[in-house]
Amino acid sequence: MKNKPSLKNGHRYAQETKLIWGEAYTPKWDYSHHVIPPISSSSTFRLDSSQRGARGFVEFAHHAEDFRVHTKEPIYIYDRLGEPNKDLLEENLAMAEGSECAVTFASGMGAVSALCGILLGSGSEIVAHRTLYGCTYSLFKNWMPRYRVKVTWVDFTDLKALADAISPQTRLLYFETPVNPTLELIDLGAVAEIARSHNRHRKPENMIHTAVDNTFATPFCQRPIEAGIDFVVESLTKGLCGFGTDVGGVVAGPSWSYDRLLMYRKDFGGILSPKAAWPILVYGLPSLAVRFRQQMQNAQVVAEALERDDRVHSVRFPGLDNFPQRSLAHVQMRDYDGRFAPGTMVYFTVVGTTAAERHAHAKAVVDFIAEHSYSMTLAVSLGSIRTLIEHPGSMTHSSIPPERQLEGGMDPGGIRLSVGLENPDDIIHDLREALEHAGISKQKRGNEQSRKPRKAVRRGRPALS
Repeated sequence: MKNKPSLKNGHRYAQETKLIWGEAYTPKWDYSHHVIPPISSSSTFRLDSSQRGARGFVEFAHHAEDFRVHTKEPIYIYDRLGEPNKDLLEENLAMAEGSECAVTFASGMGAVSALCGILLGSGSEIVAHRTLYGCTYSLFKNWMPRYRVKVTWVDFTDLKALADAISPQTRLLYFETPVNPTLELIDLGAVAEIARSHNRHRKPENMIHTAVDNTFATPFCQRPIEAGIDFVVESLTKGLCGFGTDVGGVVAGPSWSYDRLLMYRKDFGGILSPKAAWPILVYGLPSLAVRFRQQMQNAQVVAEALERDDRVHSVRFPGLDNFPQRSLAHVQMRDYDGRFAPGTMVYFTVVGTTAAERHAHAKAVVDFIAEHSYSMTLAVSLGSIRTLIEHPGSMTHSSIPPERQLEGGMDPGGIRLSVGLENPDDIIHDLREALEHAGISKQKRGNEQSRKPRKAVRRGRPALS
């Protein structure tokens, strides 16, 4: 590649012009030899000729026949079509998820919207689990009907009800597991089999597709595609980034969806910034395993301490022996080496004689933490190396009516805790302080399975109280 000439056809370019262009055309740019890829910050890319530009437009989103062949270099034209950092990140994400392709978007909700955009049309139907992240619920409740897309809500833990809810218009079965925020689990293999059984009698254009929001687990703890699920959507902002610095989303799925997702992103414009892709590529994804191993250990210790505290009504964490779906958790929540991987999220409810009292107690706990705690803070998001706490009923899931929250298993006193890398004793201390200052009285334990204390205390740590 030749250097940009400063003297051409007898014209000497001004220094101001050379300050802009410099030696921009240089053979020193070579991704194949960098240990760490350089960050790409160009919104547009130089084309050697109009013929090369035309070829780039023709080749864009035409990978159906040679999807697995990566012998030719990509022709980059414009950031909205593609650029090096996003492409590298997408290759690595597909590897992590065990999918044939992955396409990134500006946010997790951008990814969910894109998935719906390529699979659904006027007159089609989504069958969705009864409890979803608040923004996904709002998308399905407020926006999909505008496009004449029907949404049917059903409890995916009731497999017969799920099978019965499917109609000739159903095109997408959509759910989360673990569910945000209750940590309820959905059987991945069972849902995939229900879709397969219906698809045996359908034409290709009428197939039912399955999709899972895997944000809570990340591919380190769970890979739904291996269980037969068609698509995975994730917020890159959370565990895959891990440091709370960048926003993004991804759809991972079969190769036939790649071109459609690229075209949707190009036309609707929800692109992931190279400056957001680069840290996830260089820091977030490579550190996922080491971060989550420690964060899961911390979550286990914190969950056990909460479980023993008389001011806490119930605790949900897949790693607890009395987790209601413990057997399913041990089957489908596994790391790359097959070890049980319960994740980093804890959902607990504080005591109270009425729903209003539990709601008030929960808000008092998180408000005290927001003002006084050192090892955690009141903030949305999750999967960060920093411990974050929030009250879903009034925050992340506030778009869901209170009665629907209760129907979906959300308690007014429910608190969502994303456990980070801090010393777990410090997290336990700050939770104890918050429970004490919230004025929550200790209550005698009931007989629910979720309240049973453990037989042994791990690591010799005391309860919160």
